[in-house]
Amino acid sequence: MPLLSKTLSRFQTSPISEIFSLALKLEAEGQDVVNLSIGEPDFETHESVCREARAAMERGETKYTPVDGTAELKAAIQEKFRRDNELDYPLDQIVVDAGAKPLLGHLMLVLLDGGDEVIVPAPCWTSHPGMVRLCGAEPVLVECTEETGFKLTPERLEAAINPKTKALILCSPGNPTGAVYDTAQLQALAEVLLAHDQVWVISDDIYEKLVFDGREFATMAQAAPRLKERVVTVNGVSKGYAMTGWRIGFAAGPRDAMAGLRKVMSQLTGSPASISQAAAIAALNGPQDYV
Repeated sequence: MPLLSKTLSRFQTSPISEIFSLALKLEAEGQDVVNLSIGEPDFETHESVCREARAAMERGETKYTPVDGTAELKAAIQEKFRRDNELDYPLDQIVVDAGAKPLLGHLMLVLLDGGDEVIVPAPCWTSHPGMVRLCGAEPVLVECTEETGFKLTPERLEAAINPKTKALILCSPGNPTGAVYDTAQLQALAEVLLAHDQVWVISDDIYEKLVFDGREFATMAQAAPRLKERVVTVNGVSKGYAMTGWRIGFAAGPRDAMAGLRKVMSQLTGSPASISQAAAIAALNGPQDYV
């Protein structure tokens, strides 16, 4: 029998996916299960979003779109970044993918080579190091303790960087800790990164809207404009708009990185679902009071 790829031995199946599948199996068997495995919002997709999806189907918007998303959705994302994050990106610096998770995986393929190292503050989402290993690179897990609010400090970041360091993955609000970096904390990390110009920053902002207790969301490209040309900001509609099953993620960043994403996606994906893109436009441009 032919051999399978050796790459499969470099990473494990996501424990989150395994637990989620087990929970569904137990529920199907009639057991009462409290499922804490995945980040599933506890409200339904807004009716205005579902209504627009139905309208898109009626209009016949059921064909392929550009591999990196429609111009209309990119324009809505462009406005979202301006409105929510004070960030301005031209449309050619915005990419849409079939969910933030595959987008992160595609981005790793764009940024990483075998032997590169990626700093991952821990506790972390299990797929961040898994994606890094899948690309032939090595995750460097940097422990973030309760004493620091489960957040990476400038001192620990500096200590983790070496000539092999290619990227830092920064997830705020953090999965699974909920840790939220404020503007000053991001600026302190940026001061370290400015001295190491080989390091990309992957800002995983998917939980942007889930902030509580008076905290304010900030993102690295916004907090540290001097670092913006090395920051790729990844977000989507899954968590904030309760659209996990619609599978729409998006990213904005430097032009060469976004061109690289399009190149990778041109071989690995078709396009995000046309109906989901219409729905995402309605979510981003529609009422925000329920978010």
